[in-house]
Amino acid sequence: QVQLAETGGGSVQAGGSLRLSCAASEVTYTSRCIGWFRQAPGKEREMVATAYRVSDVKKYGDSVKDRFAISLDSTKNTAYLQMNDLKPEDTAMYYCAAGRLCSHYPRDFDHWAQGTQITVSS
Repeated sequence: QVQLAETGGGSVQAGGSLRLSCAASEVTYTSRCIGWFRQAPGKEREMVATAYRVSDVKKYGDSVKDRFAISLDSTKNTAYLQMNDLKPEDTAMYYCAAGRLCSHYPRDFDHWAQGTQITVSS
């Protein structure tokens, strides 16, 4: 039903910045939350950042707070993840997702983008 398409990403040296974009095919009332998750090889998928579409209340994973920023542009049906001061440990596949509630758990999100690889070299 709802399709999410990611753009951006790639390879960057430590300390660099990248911005990911996530465009939604449609906006539904039940998709109250937009989230960014990441998954590195051998690790569980973890929450990076979430934001409620209406209240704009945001939260971040401890490992990325003060470095990453999530933003929503309702006029473009697009979410962004600005990533600054990237570190090698940020290397992972990044996914945007939409769900009814913002939580730390992937199971609470119904719609997922295809994912994009972020590689940070030292």
